[in-house]
Amino acid sequence: DPAHAPGTGTPEAGGMTSRELLEILRGLRGLNIVGADVVEVAPAYDHAEITGISASHVTYDLITLMADLRAGKNA
Repeated sequence: DPAHAPGTGTPEAGGMTSRELLEILRGLRGLNIVGADVVEVAPAYDHAEITGISASHVTYDLITLMADLRAGKNA
């Protein structure tokens, strides 16, 4: 949603909020996730850096999911 991630080239009105996306990601805990990709953060469209902060948080959660599985913390 442009209100939550304005720094993207393809905003989608009524799209997911950052909170909703993080909730979905956290629901994937225990699955064998072997790769992830975060694309299209365009600072030129985001003067407040909201998109960059959200993207870094999503990336952190994705890495944590993969690291926890490797460490055996999948419960």
